[in-house]
Amino acid sequence: MSDNLVFRFDVQGNDFTSAGQASVQVKKNLRQLGLDADTIRRVSIAMYEGEINMVIHAGGGVAEVIVSEDYIEIILEDRGPGIKDIDQAMQAGYSTATETIRSLGFGAGMGLPNMKKNTDSMEITSTIDVGTRIVMRVML
Repeated sequence: MSDNLVFRFDVQGNDFTSAGQASVQVKKNLRQLGLDADTIRRVSIAMYEGEINMVIHAGGGVAEVIVSEDYIEIILEDRGPGIKDIDQAMQAGYSTATETIRSLGFGAGMGLPNMKKNTDSMEITSTIDVGTRIVMRVML
């Protein structure tokens, strides 16, 4: 594969009926490319967790998945409220989700830790009242 493949998705905020559709499509695309099951699993988990975070916390955003010869890069960008304390947000179990969101089965505080666990690198840039950008890579 000499040229990078780019998949782009608009993620709608507070739309729990379509939440996860982008990660399902990425999983299908990676299967069609013949990537190994472990890589597909890792990318799918990281993508899903990021997508759900955008739905719950940020009012939506844009997800871009770039497939190159050496890695898969997932870029998530939103214009949400930003993450006040990234170190705290990275702690397993920490969540700012409302009780309503938790009653739907989301907001357990495992999103960011699962994203980091399933990728080889993860960078978070966040500005309060501006938004958040997360760049993750899974090496091939």
